[in-house]
Amino acid sequence: MGKLTEPLGDMQNCGLPAALEVMGERWSFMILRAGFNGLHHFEEFLTTLGIARNILSNRLARLVEHGIMKREALAEDRRKIEYRLTEKGLDLLPAMLALRQWGEKYGVGVPSNPVLCDARDGHPIAEIAIHAHDGRRLGYWELEWREAADIGKSAAEYDDQAVKPQLNVLR
Repeated sequence: MGKLTEPLGDMQNCGLPAALEVMGERWSFMILRAGFNGLHHFEEFLTTLGIARNILSNRLARLVEHGIMKREALAEDRRKIEYRLTEKGLDLLPAMLALRQWGEKYGVGVPSNPVLCDARDGHPIAEIAIHAHDGRRLGYWELEWREAADIGKSAAEYDDQAVKPQLNVLR
């Protein structure tokens, strides 16, 4: 990666610690996965996942507290509660799929079955990857951190700017 590094000690302005605070353990991901697969009721999560009641209750409350799922009483029976993914929860799908694909490649070593496909044409989804603004797939070595003021500058402009202060120091 480029010249500028991410400030690793700055936990307040980094999204990763914030995300891990909410989602950083196995059961939260398994509940989210179940939500993506259409489960909505406490008992469904309980029996399908094989999770302890107290852990499920705690994790669902945490996901609701952080706006990833919403808790709603059913109109026809206010005693029955549904848990549904919010827009914030749905936005976790690419991260979930990337983790799943990584686990298939390096963990279990086999692709999943059933296979997640594009509903339009029935073909499997592509590997989750990092893409440039123009759609090009990028590898690790093609990435660099930049200050916000330097976004959009060409590599040459950015390199020239980075070299000049070093030359001034040597004079």
